[in-house]
Amino acid sequence: MISPQFLFAIGTLLAWIGWGFALSAVAKLARYFGRDPRVDRPAELRGAFVAAAIGGVTLLVSSQANLLTPTKATGVWRFPLTWFVMPFTAWLMAISVVMISIRSVQSFLAITPEERTEKLQTLFGWVVVIAIAGTLYFTDKTSKIDVLTGGIEVTPATGAGLLFLAVAAVAGMTLAAQATRSRDIARGLTSQLMLLIGSFVFGIPFVFALVTSFKEDQDMVSPSGGIVWIPRVQQTVPYMDKKTPLYATDYKGKSIQGTVLDRNADGSVTVDIFKPLSIRGTTFQTDASKLKEIPRDAPVVTAKFESQEVTGFVTEEMEDGRRQVEITEPESLKGKVQVFEPAQVQAVRKTGLRWQNYEDTFSYLPPETNNGLVYLKNTLILVIFSVIGTIMSSAIVAYAFSRMSFPGKEALFKLLLSTMMLPAAVTLLPQFLIFRGLGWIDTLFPLWVPAFFGSAFNIFLLRQFFKNIPMELEDASKIDGCSYIRTFWDIMLPQIKPALAVIAIWTFMGAWNNFMGPLIYINSPENMPLSYALQLFQGERSGEPGLLMAFSVMTMMPVLLLFFFAQRYFIEGVTLSGLGGR
Repeated sequence: MISPQFLFAIGTLLAWIGWGFALSAVAKLARYFGRDPRVDRPAELRGAFVAAAIGGVTLLVSSQANLLTPTKATGVWRFPLTWFVMPFTAWLMAISVVMISIRSVQSFLAITPEERTEKLQTLFGWVVVIAIAGTLYFTDKTSKIDVLTGGIEVTPATGAGLLFLAVAAVAGMTLAAQATRSRDIARGLTSQLMLLIGSFVFGIPFVFALVTSFKEDQDMVSPSGGIVWIPRVQQTVPYMDKKTPLYATDYKGKSIQGTVLDRNADGSVTVDIFKPLSIRGTTFQTDASKLKEIPRDAPVVTAKFESQEVTGFVTEEMEDGRRQVEITEPESLKGKVQVFEPAQVQAVRKTGLRWQNYEDTFSYLPPETNNGLVYLKNTLILVIFSVIGTIMSSAIVAYAFSRMSFPGKEALFKLLLSTMMLPAAVTLLPQFLIFRGLGWIDTLFPLWVPAFFGSAFNIFLLRQFFKNIPMELEDASKIDGCSYIRTFWDIMLPQIKPALAVIAIWTFMGAWNNFMGPLIYINSPENMPLSYALQLFQGERSGEPGLLMAFSVMTMMPVLLLFFFAQRYFIEGVTLSGLGGR
């Protein structure tokens, strides 16, 4: 029996195919009504009717078969989304099925016997591929296929607006392509459109992570199973709790919030820490004069009382689940305190961002990390020293291999390149034994010191750049009396700045995201970088997506900013041949 998730995937595919044919019909109609004399109008009109018919039937089947939504949501439009999570062998089988179908149609429509024979030979090749992939898939007992289902929910007005914009955009691009009368301009418009679509598709995961970092727990999944793109926050008011006051004070040099458990005869009090959350539940004694009473954040709720809607804030959460509410509206009942059952109250929530997730993320970090600044400091140490060490060591060695002559240069260069074929796992244990012998375990030295010994790939890359610099520059520097070091520093390095920038960016990203190194060599929290801390935070708070996404966004933001400000160096490093500015 076909699972509901698979039926949902089929319905999603049919729906998007239907919308594709519908937009294709719009494009054909735009070409029909356009002014380009080269257009075969009867053919475009027939094609528009065929595309509209196929799209209408496909959308009708997907909707009538009730395949698009496992649970119907009222008052919203739902654009379904799905994805298959399966091993490589299953993906290979799926691709093979598609290619076999395409080659079968092509062979059936072939004009000449030679063309038909060529298509059938390709078809046979894909049959062999699907047979091999199928054998590997079905012999692997751990192989399975999971279907992720979801959707984007919008109001009918928003959905209609999006559809109108899509139709207008397709019609406008089609008419623009006819008006330009130039393939180059039309191709440019198409390329820009595809870039925009690609940016949108690949930007969705980051937008989802960013939005999730501002969500409350109840917004992680909508009631209909879709994704909540617009978060809402619980409204609160400050409340001075007289029954269980909340105090602020200092504990081991840090500001904390807590409640008083006991008042001792000597004037001291026992405080139960409420925040930071990492030491919540810890108790300590302090002088009562050092306490400062502060308000709590009381959630605002609505409820039915005496046959009318009332608004108030929760003053006490009782052990049996009931909630004590002080009414604020209407004015006639203001100040009245009433106890409600959990099902009788509704939280007052408004569209907004829950910045509290970021504050709670810092609050959950161990106290010795100083709100995560220790993680950031360690990461910056690794990044700075790794970038400096990689650039300087690789550039010096590459310069020697490209511009200097010494016995065994070619043999040494080949030996250097051969180290690139060594898997990292082969050198992992010897490196660990060396660093353990040096006493560097649980320090940052094993993570940045190797950068000062060069990198085979970076040396090879810079050597090629150095070799493309005209010898006349170096000869001129020798005539002026420059030494090798002076020539290297003042003449050669400025010529390869784009390549150095690319290597610096690669090294920065590698050091920032390095997880395996800290996992092997670091034990104590005060020496952990952000990548390792993120993994530990995920293990501890995996059940709280809002906090996890907040930590992830803060971790990835510097890398994103670096890419946006330095992306031109990626292009220059590929296009330039060695002379800066040429």
